[in-house]
Amino acid sequence: MKRLLSLTLAAALLAALTLPAAAAEESQDVRLAKVTALVKEALALGTEAYETFRGSLSEELAPVWDLSWEGERRSLSVSALEDGTVVSLSRWESRASAPASNEGGFPSFPENGGAEDRAAAEAFLARVLRTGEAAELSGPEGASSLGGSGSAWSGTLVLNGLPSPLHYSIRVEDGLVEHFSRDVPETSAIGGVPGPEAAASAGEAEDKLAETLKLQLEYVRDPGSAKAVLRYVPEAGAHTFLADAKTGELMDLTELEEQLRLGYRSAGGANAAPSVKAADTAADEAGLTKAEQEGIEQMEGMLSKEELDKALRAESAYGLRGYALTGTSYESEAGTDGQAGRVLCTLRYARTDGGERLTRNITVDAKTGAVDSVWSSAPYGRAEKVTEEEALKQAEAFLKTRFPDRSLVLYQTDLEIMPWRTETQPYWHFTFAQAVNGLPFRGNAVHVGIDNADGSVYSLSSSWDGGVAFDDANGMVSMETALSAWAGTYEAVLAYRNVPQKLSKADPAQAKLLEQGTEYGYALRLAYGLERAENYAGVDAKTGAPVREERDGARQPLSYDDLTGSSARADAEKLARYGAGYAGGKFRPAKNVTQWDLVALVYSLQGAALEPEAVEKDERESAYYTAYRLGLLRPAERNDNAVLSRADVVRMLLDAAGYGPAARLGGIYTCAYSDKGSIPAEGLGYAALAQALGLASGTYAGSRTATRGEAASMLCRVLERAA
Repeated sequence: MKRLLSLTLAAALLAALTLPAAAAEESQDVRLAKVTALVKEALALGTEAYETFRGSLSEELAPVWDLSWEGERRSLSVSALEDGTVVSLSRWESRASAPASNEGGFPSFPENGGAEDRAAAEAFLARVLRTGEAAELSGPEGASSLGGSGSAWSGTLVLNGLPSPLHYSIRVEDGLVEHFSRDVPETSAIGGVPGPEAAASAGEAEDKLAETLKLQLEYVRDPGSAKAVLRYVPEAGAHTFLADAKTGELMDLTELEEQLRLGYRSAGGANAAPSVKAADTAADEAGLTKAEQEGIEQMEGMLSKEELDKALRAESAYGLRGYALTGTSYESEAGTDGQAGRVLCTLRYARTDGGERLTRNITVDAKTGAVDSVWSSAPYGRAEKVTEEEALKQAEAFLKTRFPDRSLVLYQTDLEIMPWRTETQPYWHFTFAQAVNGLPFRGNAVHVGIDNADGSVYSLSSSWDGGVAFDDANGMVSMETALSAWAGTYEAVLAYRNVPQKLSKADPAQAKLLEQGTEYGYALRLAYGLERAENYAGVDAKTGAPVREERDGARQPLSYDDLTGSSARADAEKLARYGAGYAGGKFRPAKNVTQWDLVALVYSLQGAALEPEAVEKDERESAYYTAYRLGLLRPAERNDNAVLSRADVVRMLLDAAGYGPAARLGGIYTCAYSDKGSIPAEGLGYAALAQALGLASGTYAGSRTATRGEAASMLCRVLERAA
């Protein structure tokens, strides 16, 4: 077999060298032979130990070849451009004395000092990077990880001596490169790489960009105290601008990104939110058994589920007409400061509308019946019968009744001002912050969602600390002074940057994208942008000094109070020991997992744990940046609120872990799921690998909506295999 493979490639390569160029371009086998020879030369690759070889071709903006070698207890996959430029590499070899390494860029603790691995990484990069390209390995030992070995680095490539948005990642174990991936301009941008010469000066660009900065005045919690102070912070929804280095003109990056997303959506972009059809009443059972519930109902002062149900149905705001009570669970909160905790009761409702299943879960105080939170699920893309203006009035009226003693003001977050695919959501979302001296304090806030079909309360959650003391509103610096101080924390940096650009029919590759319905694509532009080395949270309203944002780099274990009875408890707690999971003390294992939930979860492997429902714009963008770098998704696939299916979670995690190229090989997989006949051909590889790695067993149920708990369990299995 090995000799046959060698003779076949040699014959094809010889033909490629002797045939005219036009004829060679028409022959797929000749093109494959050429690129294979170029890759082997670039990597100094010996392939004698492999027994089979195959290649496949994809052509979007540029041709990309996927080359795959298989042998006994080893495999190698390489993606490359037509000229042999290596785009990615994934290598696996069975080792009797060492655990299998994580090939996908998930972090791991190196077993040694990393000098051998660093030297191997540098030598590899010297081979695969082209003229004008460079990469600097940051950190002496690479990134730390959860239960693995070897060293890993990632960052952005330098083009013509300037920073660029092109990412790379490389992982080395025992001096052998096991994973490498990089962005190339040919497939990630349109129009090539512009020259590095700038006509506009950094000073001119900095002055123009400073004029685009916007701040707003509000109360913020003083870290480590019970006091809220006044601070000028970046205005929610403020646009980001760049200055073209060739012309000096400002470019509204936020507006261009929105045009790109609108064009992508009109083409039927990926990750459309699925309808919720699967039964969820048994899966989200948490808390006490039926016998224990009956015992609690006998306790003095405890309201029965019938009484609680009757009280909720009497409130039209919750829209329970037509809903059937499908289950209840009681759960005791832990007490604090010597006081007994509350006992909460979650009542689960469901109904069917046009063949689609709708659910509404309402958690109440079991003694008073006061509503604590609401969470619902409904099909995305329903006909909108309630406008945003009408929904806001409904929300305000509801909150006046539910929280009559709270002074609230509408507070628009970045996500609410610049939402992602909100036209498909079944609800309108609003955030109301506590109003003090006419200014908002977002540390105390109520989040409410209004069903856009009937105006009922779709979701409700609150974070409130009544013990906060507020600074007075006297002696503040002016907005002009604050903006000057804020602008002083930045400098204009010249770099290559991804900028959305309208596609042109004149370019053959762009014309193909236009035929697919895509109107915009990313282009590399030489531009100035405002950057800074330190992180700042805003400007102190009393002193006018920028407030540095202190971030503790040490990873701290997490803990949750809502995992009782959850099948994902052990996995969520295992991740929590490494500081991975969600901040805020609640995991919400039964909640349908959204794309943003999964991004935040994976981000916690390398960054700080986030509370998905309460993050700042910079934190969200940083998390998505990490997700792009790991390969969890591409920028064009971003859809924060998309509800993910089990197959979505499997695919995204396996892609991030480096299994994507293997999973996409067709015709070689089988699996033993009871529902394997319903698995689409393009997902069979992922399903088979999921079974092999322990992400799923028995029934695959790929089309069913996944929960946060299931996502945590799947992530654990990937990390256990990678370690």
